[in-house]
Amino acid sequence: MTSREWLAAAVLAAPLLGIAAVAAAPRRLLARTCVAAAIVTAAAAAALSAVALATPGQRVLGRWLVVDAAGGLLVGVIGVVGLASALVSPPFLAGRRGSLFRADRAERVYWATLFAFWAVLLAVPLAGNLGAAWLAIEATTAASALLVGFSGRPRALEAGWKYLILTSLGLGVALLGIVVLGAAAGGGGLETLTWRSLPHATLEPDVTLVAYVLLLAGLAAKIGWAPVHNWLPDAHSEAPAPVSALLSAALLPAVLLVAWRSQQALAPTIGAGTGGGVLVAFGLLSLAVAVPFLWRAQAWKRLLAYSSLEHMGVIALGIGFGGPLALAGVAVHIAGHALAKALGFYAATPLLGHEPRAAGHAAGGIGRTQPALGASLGISLGALAGLPPSPLFVSEVLIVAGGFQVGRPWAAGGAAILLALGFLGLAHALVETVIGKARRRDRRIAPGLAPVVALTAVAAAALLALTAVAVWLPGSAIVDGLLRGLA
Repeated sequence: MTSREWLAAAVLAAPLLGIAAVAAAPRRLLARTCVAAAIVTAAAAAALSAVALATPGQRVLGRWLVVDAAGGLLVGVIGVVGLASALVSPPFLAGRRGSLFRADRAERVYWATLFAFWAVLLAVPLAGNLGAAWLAIEATTAASALLVGFSGRPRALEAGWKYLILTSLGLGVALLGIVVLGAAAGGGGLETLTWRSLPHATLEPDVTLVAYVLLLAGLAAKIGWAPVHNWLPDAHSEAPAPVSALLSAALLPAVLLVAWRSQQALAPTIGAGTGGGVLVAFGLLSLAVAVPFLWRAQAWKRLLAYSSLEHMGVIALGIGFGGPLALAGVAVHIAGHALAKALGFYAATPLLGHEPRAAGHAAGGIGRTQPALGASLGISLGALAGLPPSPLFVSEVLIVAGGFQVGRPWAAGGAAILLALGFLGLAHALVETVIGKARRRDRRIAPGLAPVVALTAVAAAALLALTAVAVWLPGSAIVDGLLRGLA
């Protein structure tokens, strides 16, 4: 085994060891044990990500395992968000009110399920064939649906069932696409579905196009693309804040990576323009559907959910355009969105402790009554809106410019207009949330605020660093690795 294969094995094994630690740790040491296990998992993920991005020309492309530049980027993002979710979980658990599980078991079940969700999330970008990737995505549904309904409230259970049913139906459609593709490839078992074999398979173009559209339409339900995004606002609103961060910042782009790899693998048969055109269509539709909701006054977590719809559309556009500028923008957008979106969800715990009404209504004037919390909300929403110097501003400029670069001016122009409208909606929400009219005058420190403030400082520094990286990235070896894809 190569060093990359050993690192990949460590990445997959670490969260499983975390589950064992959850089972064995005494109750008084449970939180500390879980945080320690999360640090080990994140360190393994960061090491693999660093190796993959430092030498993007060297890849592992095997039957069961793939380690490339895109996978390394996603593994790093999932590792960082998973660690941050573990760090903010103790304050969430300390302030929870009721659970789907017995009081003496709820905390242990939460940690075990969180590590299981994290483990299968890390497996998605490392799966070496389409069939294994589908199985890993399906496994994320089982683990995360349980976490969505963790509180046991009727609305949480309804959201969990809605998420489970809609995404499972979507994955059923994706499985049909995989079956059609496997039949078109003609025998050979799972080997025909490996990322290394699909680009070189002898396939009928019309049948392959049908399989590709079925696959992307099914994965769209899990990614949260319109028009099959309906589970997003309910699941994000009801899930624990650390879980919402993993759902939005890690799960959605991880599944989108499978769609990306499918487009790369099937491009020799259906054509890069056709495959990219389907992604561009999903991207534009998602942006168009998201904009009206971003203009409405929304409860904080629902606003972040509709922002996820917008940003997954932006990433789809960048992948669909496929040029050097667009793919540089995609890499920056995935990382920047993860940092800003995770911070926004983590801030929801002290926000709801300070203003419980914010669970169902738009928050207002938080910066007036809780300046530190207002800063966290403002940095998150400002970055997501693309307010300079947010790296998402640079990434969106790169993606739109990339559209013009590859000869898709109408799609790029339409995306620019929709992004401008989305910016106006989020900018208005930013002003109202941070410096608008305050709905309460309680200035007591919100519970769970201290770890969020610490993460805000780290996230702000990371976002500024990412903006600098975004300026350097076009023309780098990383973009060359993304362009090379599975070829």
